[in-house]
Amino acid sequence: MPYREYLLNAANKFGTPLYVYDADIILRQISYFKEAFKAFPLRIMFAMKSNSNINILKLMLKNGVGLDTVSILELQTGLQMGFSSEQIVFTPNLVDFNEIVEAVTLGADINIENLSNLEKFGKEYGSSKSCFIRLNPHIIAESKSKAVTEWHNQSKFGISLTQFDQLHKIIKKYGIIVDGIHIHSSHVIMETEIFLKGAAIIFQLAENFPHLKYIDFGGGIKVPHYSGERVVDLIELGKALKPKYDDFCRKIDKRIELWFEPGRFMVGESGTLLVQVKVLKTNGHVKFAGVDSGFSQLIRPMFYDAYHEIVNLSNPGGKQEVYTVVGNLCEIDNFAKDRFLNEIREGDILAITHAGAYGYSMASQYNSRFRPAEVMISGDKMQVIRKRDTLEDLLRNQIEINI
Repeated sequence: MPYREYLLNAANKFGTPLYVYDADIILRQISYFKEAFKAFPLRIMFAMKSNSNINILKLMLKNGVGLDTVSILELQTGLQMGFSSEQIVFTPNLVDFNEIVEAVTLGADINIENLSNLEKFGKEYGSSKSCFIRLNPHIIAESKSKAVTEWHNQSKFGISLTQFDQLHKIIKKYGIIVDGIHIHSSHVIMETEIFLKGAAIIFQLAENFPHLKYIDFGGGIKVPHYSGERVVDLIELGKALKPKYDDFCRKIDKRIELWFEPGRFMVGESGTLLVQVKVLKTNGHVKFAGVDSGFSQLIRPMFYDAYHEIVNLSNPGGKQEVYTVVGNLCEIDNFAKDRFLNEIREGDILAITHAGAYGYSMASQYNSRFRPAEVMISGDKMQVIRKRDTLEDLLRNQIEINI
């Protein structure tokens, strides 16, 4: 059955809005990543924050992929799903040190990204526990989005290279065993040269850590958000990285394991948000197609000015016209502005593609709207993997008092 028919069947069977994930695409991405870096001692740690549905996690576990977690609850969920503590890295940002203590107790690898918590780690554990150090090499992001550029340049993430001397003073003071270093990146690496620039910096810095066993390149591998968009060629990247890696290993006289933390790369292309057009409206020269969703269900277009391709599944042969596709929230709520789409009619089903990452995981109940259901397609099976919210879900944790 053509994939368009699968999606229309899903919308008819389960209603809209609806997230649909294709398991075969996730498996393809895992295989591609492994093939690209097969020449290295490799560990893949799925960035759980991108999509934390337990069935996605089980698919990762079954195919030898570990977890990159950013909160204790993510870590605990991973353990509950069957991941061993050795398969999980804990990379929080600006958290209370007690979270790090709990993560150590749970047995995960710890990635420390600020000097304050590094000092506390040294006081608490000395040389009895090892850790990773997350560094920010200040590589310029390849994105025209002001939101992404400002996010990257604010240096909230990772220990700045300007603090390298302070970093080593703390390590020496407490005898901290640093067995891994991690590079902070963002999901905007589109060129092999940009990645290699970061690798060169990390390889150079790595020479300062005598106990090193691992280098974690984080995420940062861009995936396309529409057909034909330029992205990095992982096979080319793996080949280009190999001689630089070999030179580094010869220089330090040991072989270092390479870690990656892909999130969007693994699941982004697998996901589609299905919405139904409820109202067509014209204001001035703008044709609005109002759908039964909003940024409470896919925030990336409004938050990051991210592009997601939109396909009219109900009328694929219709004449193309220019539309602004908007949501139903009481806010400016655009999915696409001035987009050429096949003629849209009220009742048509639209597919917002490449929505498998940072879609549901960033969803909210704003305007008291239900979060959508999630469905997974695997082969010829189509199964619900998360129910749609209900009124009970909206009210569950509220407590009525006498006032």
